[in-house]
Amino acid sequence: MDLAIRNASGDGSVSVSDAVFGADLKPGLIHQVVTAYLAAGRAGTKAQKTRSEVSGGGQKPWRQKGTGRARSGTTRSPLWRGGGVTFAARPGDYGQKVNRKMYRGAVRSILSELARQGRLVVVPEIAIAEPKTKALVAFLKGLDLSDCLILTDGRDEQVFLASRNLPGVDVLSVQEVDPVSLIAFETLVLTPEAVKKLEERLA
Repeated sequence: MDLAIRNASGDGSVSVSDAVFGADLKPGLIHQVVTAYLAAGRAGTKAQKTRSEVSGGGQKPWRQKGTGRARSGTTRSPLWRGGGVTFAARPGDYGQKVNRKMYRGAVRSILSELARQGRLVVVPEIAIAEPKTKALVAFLKGLDLSDCLILTDGRDEQVFLASRNLPGVDVLSVQEVDPVSLIAFETLVLTPEAVKKLEERLA
């Protein structure tokens, strides 16, 4: 299949693989991969101390009988202030198993659906003269775009710096692309070089 290249003359296209940009939509697979990706980003850094981990409590507070108080063996009991926690929280791992085939299949499905909906825009180049926000705004205004993800074939420092202060716009290289970023924006903007690198990565 071919993707049209949007430029001033209005002509031109780039030939792409049907396997990458013409795949069937698989909502279940996309949901599973996106959920796993978000879960992997959870820190899970929570922890509490049990009665064996808190300090102190080596001596019995008072003798077993004759005081009129309830018997107690340690001040580190969960019943005492400053004691351990009965069911103490532990650092958790929320990661879900997603193999490479599933991950690539979900990304191919997302890209294909973006292409079918006309939300995938191929431009000859991301041309800005300097790393300024106004330069990128002018470029996107010429394409009538505002909410978009710009995908470059490599680390483009000028485009990255120009986008940092621009809400609704993000810049990633092909190596950094992920399914969550692909579905977070209305439009995906990329160059023919980025298209080819995507095909190589997802082949």
